[in-house]
Amino acid sequence: MHTRTKKLILFLTVFCCLPINTFSQNAYSVDAQKDILIGTLSLAAGISPFFIKNEPENTPAALDKNTVNLIDRHLMFSRSKPLDTISDYGGYGLTLLPLMCVIPNIKSSHTLLTYSIMYGEAVLLTYGTVSSLKNAIIRYRPYMYTGGVPAGKEKDYYNSFPSGSTSLAFLGATFFSVTYSREFPESEWRLPLIIGSYALASTVGSLRIASGSHFLTDVVTGAALGSLYGWLVPRLHQKPHAQNYALIPTGNGLIVSLQF
Repeated sequence: MHTRTKKLILFLTVFCCLPINTFSQNAYSVDAQKDILIGTLSLAAGISPFFIKNEPENTPAALDKNTVNLIDRHLMFSRSKPLDTISDYGGYGLTLLPLMCVIPNIKSSHTLLTYSIMYGEAVLLTYGTVSSLKNAIIRYRPYMYTGGVPAGKEKDYYNSFPSGSTSLAFLGATFFSVTYSREFPESEWRLPLIIGSYALASTVGSLRIASGSHFLTDVVTGAALGSLYGWLVPRLHQKPHAQNYALIPTGNGLIVSLQF
């Protein structure tokens, strides 16, 4: 399946597979003026990869492993198609993690809209940044140092940096961890779910290396970018903590009013 086709499937999944019911949440909100700006930047990031394309002039016959930096040289593997497929679709699967924050909050129509906007912005920013780097930087995948171009990878063997599947996995894990912690701060499941989400995302990154599809630095960069946008976008939409106290001056002093 072509890479861009899979990206389209991802976007349709994010926006169309959310429950049809109406939901609500109290921790996040959208603001027209702010989200027009963020949305415009997100759309610009999302379409930018289609205007960037850097391709090698010739397909290399053989590559010298000794030319690879010391950090990546010791974690290079031949291509494993099963691990490549599992880790690739694992990254897309983890983008559904934030649904766990939406489903329990069936209260009003604001939640579906708020989370759709937030996650749409985060996905576009992650996809746009990662894909722009992939299209601009020629870096041969590790399997090119142990064999030729695999069938079906004729347009993908030089797009190693950074790891797109890892970025999506960590986007889902971080977005979920941030929003779940704020929506359900008292939940006894909060810590286990956060640890589990990052464990799954780390597994995806590890399998991208083991499959011969990426170097360690590809995976680390992808994880950092996904985590950045997974944290930043919810942070920009976060409501301030409700004020539960009031200071009332009087002629004889000050009255402190507390609300529980």
